[in-house]
Amino acid sequence: MKLNFNIFVSALLLVPAGHLLGEPSNAWQEQAGATVDGSGIFLGQLVKNPTSPVPLLRLAPAPPWGQTNVLTREQIIELARSQYPEVETTNWTGPEQTEIRRRGRQLLDFQLLELLTPALQRTYSKNSGDLEIRLAQPWKPPQVPDEALTLKITELPMDGLLPNCMVGFELWDGKDFVGTWRIDVLAKLWRDVPVARSPLLRGQLLRDADIGLERRDVLARRESYVNLATADASAELNENILVGQPVLRRAVRERPAIRRGQIVDAVYADGALKILLKVVTLDEGAIGQQVRVRNPKTNHELTGTVQNEDTILITL
Repeated sequence: MKLNFNIFVSALLLVPAGHLLGEPSNAWQEQAGATVDGSGIFLGQLVKNPTSPVPLLRLAPAPPWGQTNVLTREQIIELARSQYPEVETTNWTGPEQTEIRRRGRQLLDFQLLELLTPALQRTYSKNSGDLEIRLAQPWKPPQVPDEALTLKITELPMDGLLPNCMVGFELWDGKDFVGTWRIDVLAKLWRDVPVARSPLLRGQLLRDADIGLERRDVLARRESYVNLATADASAELNENILVGQPVLRRAVRERPAIRRGQIVDAVYADGALKILLKVVTLDEGAIGQQVRVRNPKTNHELTGTVQNEDTILITL
């Protein structure tokens, strides 16, 4: 009898605990907690089965970011049975309810810049250059949904994007609001601009000037650059420009038809009456512009409109 008892005890030790308690070996194990993404809550995230696959059933929408949903065992079974009536419900183990949260991650500084830079490019610079953004201060990575996020600009300076400015933005996960932030950024806007490759002189025709394109940060300079592709062939420089300096639009003008100190014909016109005399120009002017002239015989100053390179019309 002693030998038979020892054999019986040894046999008990080899039997799984679940069998001794009357639990089947393929029991469904409910989880105490689960993390899900925005696609929803699935049965396989709430229960596990070590011996057979759990049906791929979407039970409910995912909780909004930052909130926690709780489903009891009865609720899980009811949601599962609505799609899969054959689900086994007599062999469940584990807690009686499951807490469900959204899956999160830290948003690191380089990941923020990957969202912020194109959003600012669309909002501010568009096709005016390639925007480069850096954070002016250390970034404390917040927890955000572990999914693709959308960034919306909410605040910019009145004058638009500046080399150093404050930017406000929101993060969204689909229709779920994640949060809002204000950060200090350093910005550069890179573009090919016209630059003098040799000294340029006042009065030089633009078409003859030694000008090339260089990549420059244009955000700090608010002035416009000359457009070489659309500039008039008769345009000239109205100031000297050193090597390496950009060629601004204000440095270019239409070539004057009349120069200062030039002797030209002045035509007095009063109806059918016309008087012609020689005058000395006191200003430079293009065709259609008004300039001052002086009658060398009387020293009287007159004002007239440039007609061409040799004629000024004086209206009485």
